[in-house]
Amino acid sequence: MPVFYLTEELVFPPVNLADEDGLLAYGGDLSIERLLLAYQEGIFPWYNEPPILWWSPDPRFVLFPEELKLSASMKQVLKKGIFQITFDEDFAGVIAGCKESPRKGQDGTWITSEVEEAYIALHKAGYAHSVECWQDGELVGGFYGVMLGDCFFGESMFARVSNASKAAFVTFVQKAVVLGLRVIDCQVYTEHLASLGARFIGREEFLGIIRG
Repeated sequence: MPVFYLTEELVFPPVNLADEDGLLAYGGDLSIERLLLAYQEGIFPWYNEPPILWWSPDPRFVLFPEELKLSASMKQVLKKGIFQITFDEDFAGVIAGCKESPRKGQDGTWITSEVEEAYIALHKAGYAHSVECWQDGELVGGFYGVMLGDCFFGESMFARVSNASKAAFVTFVQKAVVLGLRVIDCQVYTEHLASLGARFIGREEFLGIIRG
């Protein structure tokens, strides 16, 4: 299956043309317009160095807010008020925290300076949002993503102390139930999110939800 090269034209190939790993295209840019078009079509950028790589995996790893699984230990963490959770208080701080948190087996993360600037611009435009986790006035964890309609597309999370990112995520999911969000896109599998109730669904089902 060929991987498509994107030009300056704001268009993506059909997602069913992605390869078996979900890679659909490369190139293009991280403009607000292109990013929004990507999310609307179930596509997201993920790369370590240029060119930009665009993905649409099948199956897709998602969490339906009403399916959140909360362990007894996590309930205790939230009940004790160990952390203070805020929304959109420090987007730049959250994405910087994610950028500085290397993944296992990697020297760094996929968040380049170009990605950081692009999502800060998306935040200022009202589309990207952050959830912060504070302890004693210090930012100790959080995550960010993109909200379109009643769907949230999670991008990255970090934790500087145990349970910080989980507390932020759980608090957000609980709020998502109240707000009536239909789905939280987790993109690809992680054991961390699976423990909270995230599961795989087919790409076509996922597209049907986000195009709702």
